[in-house]
Amino acid sequence: MQVDWLLLGKAVCLVAVIEGLVLALAPQRIRVVAAMILQQNERNLRFLGLISMLIGAACLMILA
Repeated sequence: MQVDWLLLGKAVCLVAVIEGLVLALAPQRIRVVAAMILQQNERNLRFLGLISMLIGAACLMILA
């Protein structure tokens, strides 16, 4: 399996653009969400991370 480093770099840049867009458009909402995340226990955060990874992987498989 060969890694397409240029494509990987573009994907990382796209993530940065999307995150920046969210921060630029809704900074107060991000603060509220961050406060909510800080209140969650570690188990819930791990579960949320797992679900997020599974959804992302499924979307990649559908698009590939």
